[in-house]
Formats: sequence, C-alpha cells, structure tokens
Amino acid sequence: MHIIHVNNITVNYDGRVIFKDLSWVIDSQDRVGLIGHNGAGKSSLLKVIAGLYQPDAGAMVKQRGVSVGYLPQHVTLTPGRTLIEEAMILPPKLAAVDAALHAVEHKLTDPAVYNDADALTRALGEQEKLVEQFEALGGSAHAGRIRSILAHLGIKPDAYDLPAETLSGGQKKLVQFTRLAAEQPDVLLLDEPDNHLDLDAKRRLEQFLRDYPGAVVIVSHDRYLLDEVVKQIVEMEQGKLTVYKGNYSQYALLREQARLRQQQMYVAQQKRVAQVEAAIKRFELAAAADLNERHARQARSRRKMLERWEESGELVDKVRERRQLELDFAGSRGSTKALEVKKLSMAFDDDPIFLDLDLLVRHGERVGLVGKNGSGKSVLFKLILGELAPLDGEIKIGNSSKLGYYAQEHQTLFSWYERTPIEFIRDASPSSEGAAVAFLLNFQFTYEQTRQPIGTLSGGERSRLQLGALMLQRPNLLLLDEPTNNLDIQSSEALETALEDFEGALFVISHDRYFLDRVVDRVVELDDGVLSSFEGGYTDFLEGKARKAQKERERLNAKAQGRKGTK
Repeated sequence: MHIIHVNNITVNYDGRVIFKDLSWVIDSQDRVGLIGHNGAGKSSLLKVIAGLYQPDAGAMVKQRGVSVGYLPQHVTLTPGRTLIEEAMILPPKLAAVDAALHAVEHKLTDPAVYNDADALTRALGEQEKLVEQFEALGGSAHAGRIRSILAHLGIKPDAYDLPAETLSGGQKKLVQFTRLAAEQPDVLLLDEPDNHLDLDAKRRLEQFLRDYPGAVVIVSHDRYLLDEVVKQIVEMEQGKLTVYKGNYSQYALLREQARLRQQQMYVAQQKRVAQVEAAIKRFELAAAADLNERHARQARSRRKMLERWEESGELVDKVRERRQLELDFAGSRGSTKALEVKKLSMAFDDDPIFLDLDLLVRHGERVGLVGKNGSGKSVLFKLILGELAPLDGEIKIGNSSKLGYYAQEHQTLFSWYERTPIEFIRDASPSSEGAAVAFLLNFQFTYEQTRQPIGTLSGGERSRLQLGALMLQRPNLLLLDEPTNNLDIQSSEALETALEDFEGALFVISHDRYFLDRVVDRVVELDDGVLSSFEGGYTDFLEGKARKAQKERERLNAKAQGRKGTK
C-alpha cells in the first residue's frame, strides 16, 4: 500500500537544480536502499520527505496519520548531558502531553483550585484525559523501550553515564537512532545510519532494521548492509530515480544488464536514424535536381518523423558513465618487513589499552585491522605514526618503507581549512597551478571547488582530496583509517581497484565488510587488548571466529565433563 507519494518535486540549492520533476512512492513495508554518488541529492530528498525542506515545485503527500522519523547524517547531542539522558528525551507529542500533565499537577497544588470544588473537578478531569493520552502514546513504557533498544544495539548500562561530548560518532548515531526507533514511526528515513559503527554494532543494527514493523529507507554506501537489509534499490543519478528490485548484489547485476540493453538499443536506433537522415538527404537532392514536389514531401515526412521521435522521448539515450576516481598508488619497492610491532604496551593513566602486542606486516601484504569502537585501533595507528609514545615495546618501520597515512576524521586537512585544494595539492607535490587544477578535476572536483576553502568541502570531497594527496606522495606502506567512510560506492570501488594493484604493504582499519572481503588477505582483530590473526577477508574472519568459539566451547565442555568424572 502506497503511504507516501513524491509528486514531480523540484529542489534547487544555491542556484543549482538538485533534481527536477522527481516522482516516487513508498509502500508501508518497503526496505529501500537509496544510493547515488556524493552530491546527487539523496539527503535533500530525505529532508523533503521528512518535511524539513519544502520543494521549489511539486508536492510530497503522506497518507493521513502516517508518521515519519528522520535520522540525519551528522548527529549532535547536548553537551553536559549523559548518554542515557539524551536517549530518554521524549518524542515531541509525548513531551507535549508530559508538559501538560506537569502543568495540571502544579495547578492541583494551587489553593485557589483545590479549595474550589468546581475548579478541582475540572483540573482532575483534565488530568484524567492527559493520563489517557500519555498511556495511548506509550508514555509509561517509553523508558523500558529505550533501554531495550539500547541493549539490542549493544549499548550496556555501564555506558549510560558517559558524557555526551565524549561519545564516539558511532555511539552518538546509536543514541539518536534509539530515540527515533522508540517512537516507532511508520517510515524510518536513515541517512548513513551505519557510519562510524563497529562490526558488531552494524550486525545488530541490520537485525533491528530487518525486524522493524514499518517502512525503512536507507541512504548508505555500505554494500554489505544493502545486501543484508534492503529488498529494493533506488538509484539517484543525474536528477532521476531508477528502481531495481532486490538487494545491492542483485541491483549491480540488473543495472549492468539494463545498461547493456540500453547501449544495444541506442546503437540499433542510431543506425535507423542515420538511414532516415540519409533518405532525407537523397530526397532533398532529388527535389532540388528535378523540382519534383513528391521528393520534397518525402523529405519533409521523414524529417517530421525524426522530430516526433525526439519530442515523444522515443530516442534512446546513450549510456553515460560517471567519471571514475582516478587512483594509482604506484609506490616503490619497500623493505621485506614493512612494519613490525614487538611487545607493544599502551595505557592512559592507570587504564591499560593493550599489553605485549606483536604484529608483522610484510611488503605486499594487505592486512585489515578490526575491533569494537574504543578497542584501541586508532591508538595503535597513532603509536605507529609517532603521535603517541608507547608505555613499553617497540615499533619498527622498514628502512625502505615510505609511510602514507589517511586519517578517518581528515585530521591531515585541519590546518588547511582556510586554504584551497590547489594549495594543498601543490604542497603535497610541487607543480604548476594549472597542473594542480587538472589533477583535481580528475578527482571529480569542479573548477570552482578547486579555489574555495577546504573547510567548505563535504566529507566525501575531503576524502577524495586526502586520497589524491596520498597518491602524489607515492608511499609503499599505507596506513588507512576508515578510508571508505565518506566515499560513494563508485569511489569506494575505484579505491579497491587501486589497492588491488598497489605493490606495497597495506595496514587498514575498516568496518566496511565489502571492502575487507575484496582488498585484504589477512584480518587481525584487536579485542580486550589482544591481537588475533585470521587468514582471508571479512567472510573468512567470521568463519574463523565461529570455529575458534566452537573449539573453546568444546574445550570447556570437555573440562566440565572431566570434573564430573573425577567426582
């Protein structure tokens, strides 16, 4: 059943048309993945459906009574409040009834009310109605629902008192999502809900979304999530929406098949158009030669035929591919032992992060580092980079290794926010201004963007800029911290292809399961201060963990049986 209709909407932003005459419908049980390149207009479309943006033309129509919940891409919480206080904030309708109840309760303490029988009766009647509304909105069960959702998403009570300003990006997302999910809106609109979540939190979120009773629309670049949760992919490209049934893997196949058919139809139609145009030329030449009106009519008739094809939209468009990110990490030959960590220990104050870590990354290896948020992955990277000093142990970078670093939060760009991408690229690799502009255009920047402050760029644009500078440095040992977090799917695939061709060593922190499966040949997990190694990609890592857990259960069972036998 259609519960939301998007009817021919147009949205402009800063004088640029984001999309025009866009139409779409959402059904009550839809599981939709909304995909497209950075800047295509996905977030703008969600905001229109959520009622946060008014379209410049057209209309968004909801069925009566349909509620919509929206999770923005960037979440901010109130400093000075705790995690549980932020999670427990009441939804607007419930908050209004709760405020009215408090007002009535205050009124009942007023002598002018409780000493006046009529006023007291009216106040008690008002209170009774408000209590009924409060119960109907699930007010008495709200706190329990919040705690239940937090537990489902992996947030334990010992985290409840954490200050909001100290929470990770992933924790902030989960808190905001919990508030939203507790309202149980008919439609959940989620803009990058999985960004900054660790692997365990992503699996929990996926399970929650699969079981959600209403419709779910997700903007995400996580291809694994799109495979696990959605049943329909809606692609936004060049201001248009194309709907594909199935998950991401099915979409990729269907899209390729559709584009092959379109190209075949285009070629066949262009042959027909060429034949008609040749006939027009023949008839026009014949008409001019013998002044035969019949030839002139035949030429006019065929020209009108071409005009009708064009006006009616019967002409098939040529398949146009968006320019790919042009990445090439062409590092030189490095040391056999690119990176070696020996007996490494780290603590903050009296809180140990890890003890006696050992790790060897050889030249040509691709190693993925995984673990829960807060397990110490980024701390390990800072130790390798020399930004922190270890408590004990040593870190050796190969003599011939040239280190290149990609920062998750774009920290390498912070000091450049007031300067331009041209200046940043010329600093990374001395060149003329024209050469720097040409390089940036190949990284999907517009000419205007090359001259605006870096601080005004989007997350995806900063990611591309950082990757471009990294490429110019020609490293043979790459340390990448969540490199796909802000990239669209096409850019992620371009990065994966470049890393497959990279001859050096790669050590990468990532929660992108598709990326890990495609790129790395070994996964190391940092859990409770211990590193465990698993050969293969993410899927192999999951299977290896399952086998390890099974062996541990069997060992404990055998131990328990042995104790029984001695009694």
